[in-house]
Amino acid sequence: MLQRWRDVARASGLASPDGSTRPTIFAEMTALAQSTGAANLGQGFPDGDGPEWIREIASAAIRDGANQYPPGRGIPELRMAIAAHQLRHYGIDLDPEREVLVTAGATEAIAAAVLAFAGPGDEVVTLEPFYDSYAAAIAMAGAAHVTVPLVPGPDGFRLDSAALDAAVSERTRLILLNTPHNPTGTVLSRDELQLVADAARRADALLVTDEVYEHLTFDGDAHTPVATLPGMAERTLTISSAGKTFSLTGWKIGWIAGPAELIEAVTAIKQFLTYAGGAPFQPAIARALVDGDADIAELRDSLSARRDLLVAGLREAGFEVVVPGGTYFVCADAAPFLAEGDDGAAFARALPGRIGVAGVPISAFCHEGSAAAQALSSWVRFTFVKDERTLRTAVERLRELGGAGREPLR
Repeated sequence: MLQRWRDVARASGLASPDGSTRPTIFAEMTALAQSTGAANLGQGFPDGDGPEWIREIASAAIRDGANQYPPGRGIPELRMAIAAHQLRHYGIDLDPEREVLVTAGATEAIAAAVLAFAGPGDEVVTLEPFYDSYAAAIAMAGAAHVTVPLVPGPDGFRLDSAALDAAVSERTRLILLNTPHNPTGTVLSRDELQLVADAARRADALLVTDEVYEHLTFDGDAHTPVATLPGMAERTLTISSAGKTFSLTGWKIGWIAGPAELIEAVTAIKQFLTYAGGAPFQPAIARALVDGDADIAELRDSLSARRDLLVAGLREAGFEVVVPGGTYFVCADAAPFLAEGDDGAAFARALPGRIGVAGVPISAFCHEGSAAAQALSSWVRFTFVKDERTLRTAVERLRELGGAGREPLR
């Protein structure tokens, strides 16, 4: 009778051997950082607040009475702003009345889409490593989770095309794609996206795309929404949010957009999850999407500089690093610092107490025992969405790992 919640806990890595549940790896690493005074490069939330002018609009909305339920699909101004944003940036033409749905962050949009279209007997394909909410949503739906590994190399983490072909079958109902990708920082190329699109068409599967880091790309890497590829608009649901774009992660204002009949199905599920929320934040994000391009560019440039600072520090300490094309995160191989029998998870748990820096093991984003988990068992993710002082403190402490003959961390 209680099996489904256990399935969800197990799928998302929250099941302990004794049958109880444990905190997420993000909560665990943050608690370790707090107890040791470590620089917390584990959990990916900004140190600072978003632009003041956007926050002032939300404050005014509270004072002016935007404190009750907004419309279930989102206020008209926000849906129109989302549609205008997609047209301005990508040439995607949406009907804000029928093809846009406001959600409680991207996480709710993902869960509602999976619950709307997948169930027992279906398969949902994702990349691996994957954000933990994907596994949880798929387990809640009772579907099977099939993964395609991203493989690290000189040009970053890249899609394994042979594994993609093997993973997508007649049982595939959804392909849930994340680009720019958390945790690896990969920005999938147009050629890689075309491979995914071709696989979706062969299987007659829907594509659900998590694009929350769409504007946070570096070094000329450009994000390409799958919905812009030929023939893909009619089978693609595009998800994003304001949290990462404007450093307002706690507001939980997200959205999902696509063909009206697909949005209708997602709405039927979403209205029994949160129904609606974020009333005073919605008008603020509506304005931000229209007038906030300069703020986005400023954040992107700042993150690029902070990324370079952290990458240089990790390399100086002795890590092998894959330079991310986007997101908040750098992945680094901790193999030079591991004692025999240890892995990235043991390293991440020891690091705060040893030198005062917190990260997250990449294995936490993989199925336990999977080929990807084994291949990336020594890897750790660090976030650079922290202020420069925190990053410089972390880099200085990481230098301790490069000294003393690079002794294994215990």
